[in-house]
Amino acid sequence: QVQLAESGGGLVQTGGSLRLSCVASGRFFGFNTMEWHRQAPGKERELIAEITRGGATNYADSVKGRFTISRDNAKKTGYLQMRSLKPEDTAVYVCNAEVDLGAEATWYGWGQGSRVTVSS
Repeated sequence: QVQLAESGGGLVQTGGSLRLSCVASGRFFGFNTMEWHRQAPGKERELIAEITRGGATNYADSVKGRFTISRDNAKKTGYLQMRSLKPEDTAVYVCNAEVDLGAEATWYGWGQGSRVTVSS
């Protein structure tokens, strides 16, 4: 059974930084993909960053140049480094991942979310 758990959210002032972590528990052989999504109050969930098995990254225009996604297979952890935060970045941030279970099997799931609040 694989589970994801985010941490690192909180309250930060405009212009500040936070690093979110997405820790995967359970037995698997590495991340195939990992994504970070966010959902602001009254808005739809938005895909903001993704990283592939090969390490290629993509970002939404709203965070490009400010956020960096990464992952450490040895630590079974993904990260979202957020810099130059703005009030409009306030949201619940959720990770999802597809992991390699071996024998051509994969698992796909979501974390529970971590709230980020950026004060003006």
